[in-house]
Amino acid sequence: MKFAASPRSSLGIEWELALVDPSTGEIAPHAKELLASIDDKRFDKEFLTGMIELITGVHTSTDAAVDELRTMRDTACDAAERMGLALVGTGTHPTSRWREQTQGDDPRYARVIEKAGDWGRRLIIFGVHNHVGVEDKAKVVPLMRTMLDRLPLILALSASSPFWQGLDTGFASHRTMLFQQLPTGGLPPMLVDWGEYERTLSDMLAAGVIEDIGELRWDVRPSPAIGTVEMRVADGAPSIDDLAGVTALIHCLMEEASRALDDGEPQRHLPSWLVRENKWRAARDGLAATAIVDERGTLQPVRDAIGEAIERLAPIAEDLGATRSLAAAGRVLERGGSAEQQRAAFDRGGHPAVLAEIIEAMRS
Repeated sequence: MKFAASPRSSLGIEWELALVDPSTGEIAPHAKELLASIDDKRFDKEFLTGMIELITGVHTSTDAAVDELRTMRDTACDAAERMGLALVGTGTHPTSRWREQTQGDDPRYARVIEKAGDWGRRLIIFGVHNHVGVEDKAKVVPLMRTMLDRLPLILALSASSPFWQGLDTGFASHRTMLFQQLPTGGLPPMLVDWGEYERTLSDMLAAGVIEDIGELRWDVRPSPAIGTVEMRVADGAPSIDDLAGVTALIHCLMEEASRALDDGEPQRHLPSWLVRENKWRAARDGLAATAIVDERGTLQPVRDAIGEAIERLAPIAEDLGATRSLAAAGRVLERGGSAEQQRAAFDRGGHPAVLAEIIEAMRS
């Protein structure tokens, strides 16, 4: 399989948002009208008729990519306000009922429902996807494995979906639990090299598991057509700070791993059971999670691991134009993650307070 030439550590971001009625907080199925009023190809339809996606161009700087999304956010919010609507960016909508939603008219979405039935229809979920350029396909699988080792940091920092259909799920990221119900969602196989990836993909296509490569919805996956590794595990970002922080962390961790490969450092990765357990812990507890860092069972609070990563990655952030965005990750640590903030809002005033908070966060 051809892997497109892509500049090392170039960056593109996709930010999924829900369109809501601010008077009720419920999802409003008017994405088509909103997109028509904006008329910009960087703004696209998504799985639900009350959902849009903001897609950046290709950047060499994290901060520049975030700045583009800030401007796009303003454009989308202004257009929504003219329609009497608002936008929110949490990993799940806290109250809207999945049976009341309608899916977009793309054939890809119809195939999701055809294959997954009600598990597909339940996906009132929103995420942030980060594409990071890789200059050599031989690096792709080692980079994927390293990012799986770092997955609890990314998921915990982004966790923003504690509520589902009006109930507290007990998880900081209920989106994670929903999405991995799809047959090709969740963690990828623990691949060894690019050749094994090609064989796995060929077998899946031959067996009818997928009809095209885009149906592989792994938490981290190659995107051969554009020459990137794509991180898809992050929950939706309620604010620019949340978006900037998780994007900078991903961007810098990927470049750190690429440099380690260049330097010939020994590659030792966590086994699949441990990656799975760490994902579960991060989804359940968010920034309060404790991760297992080696096969001996050594434990570390995820909050501490993120703090150490922010400090360690500072020189790389300077090289990638990510210093400002990485500082946002520190601010998220200090104020607490979105899941924690939403629960605090609920304690103050129930779901109306949660919905008011996430609507306001989108404009902050």
